[in-house]
Amino acid sequence: MIPVEAAEKIILDHVQPLDATRDCERLPLWEAGDRVLAASVTSQLDFPHWDNSAMDGYAVRYEDVQTATTASPVTLTIVEDIPAGYQPQCTVQAGQAARILTGSVMPAGADTIVMQENTQREGATVTILAAPQPQAFVRHRAAFYQAGAPLLSAGLRLQAPEIAVLAAAQCAQVRVYRRPRVAILSTGDELVGIDQPLQPGQIVDSNQYALASLVAQAGAVPVRMGVVPDNPEALRQSIATAIEQADMVLSSGGVSVGDYDYVEDVLADLGGRIHIRAVAVKPGKPLTVATFEKTSDVSSQAGTGQANHASPMLYFGLPGNPVSALVTFWRFVQPALQKLSGLPPSAWGPMFVQATARADLRSDGKRESYLWGHLYLHDGLYAFDLAGGSHSSGNLINLAGTSGLAVLSVGQTQVKAGDSIRVLPIGSPLLNTPK
Repeated sequence: MIPVEAAEKIILDHVQPLDATRDCERLPLWEAGDRVLAASVTSQLDFPHWDNSAMDGYAVRYEDVQTATTASPVTLTIVEDIPAGYQPQCTVQAGQAARILTGSVMPAGADTIVMQENTQREGATVTILAAPQPQAFVRHRAAFYQAGAPLLSAGLRLQAPEIAVLAAAQCAQVRVYRRPRVAILSTGDELVGIDQPLQPGQIVDSNQYALASLVAQAGAVPVRMGVVPDNPEALRQSIATAIEQADMVLSSGGVSVGDYDYVEDVLADLGGRIHIRAVAVKPGKPLTVATFEKTSDVSSQAGTGQANHASPMLYFGLPGNPVSALVTFWRFVQPALQKLSGLPPSAWGPMFVQATARADLRSDGKRESYLWGHLYLHDGLYAFDLAGGSHSSGNLINLAGTSGLAVLSVGQTQVKAGDSIRVLPIGSPLLNTPK
């Protein structure tokens, strides 16, 4: 068995990220949410576009109001009102001020804003009751961003803040990586679909649905290929088709040492190079990882007319037990997908947090063990509650609601309630609350 961290390194070392030239597309900004930038973005606009006010108040010359106090106020003549979207027409001279609203353009001659609360207006004059700081509440042109500098870096996943930045920069289209295609198939004569009646000894293929959901959440396109029986030729045909159609393949089942576990033999027969056969992890020990040299037609993908390109493609043979399949996806497949998608190394993960165990946690210590449960914030710190019921790799029921996997290292047999434990977050623990 390979140690967990060694397995992670082997996997990531064999991931070839999507190419910024071949594997990208240009999308309207409306359609670019949750996509990964394939090229850095610059703008020809300064931010702010011009000097403007950060406060409702009056634009003044600092030298006119620097001595103002409640006991000795300064009265100025208002020469102009400047609402948002208006281009000032007057220059503020000595003894003058301009009424201004938040975001409005600063008039020439003025260098400071006096907030409205420190003034008293009477007709065409305003009395300043307190001296501001020099250049108070003035947002200067290009203070946030200077035109021509890098605005957003390649490899960034576009969420709402980044979309807002691009919209403000008038980027109507962006260049993003295409979504990786991940083929998913389940193996086993005992598996049936969710619409079929169960016969004795049969189980529903839940892995296909769970893995497709996880693939989609990771920003890739799941290619569902259904259930393949425990038949070497049928398995060979399905895996060959999956390799042809996808950038990564996930199968579940058929990778242990049973009489009907044919996946490894089929992979070898198809020319795959097997790098991992078992990992010292619980659950998830029977994990097969292989690579195939796959040739892609560059001209058909990007219209470049370039020659075909060969790159390695990862195949994951996940365990058949439902919990094992999900745990191995979270621990090993998801980081590989993040790298494949074009994200930077800092985003590959997995990202662990330290949490306080709210109950005793136990393991036999023989393998790195992952216990599922509820991760949440309690008094500003992470806490972890173990899921109730049996922690069997076949018990899918108490996996519902999982938001974290507590990790007990090899040789670690117990973590007592109140002790710190390393936890792999699942989903968004910051949104979770104690059960």
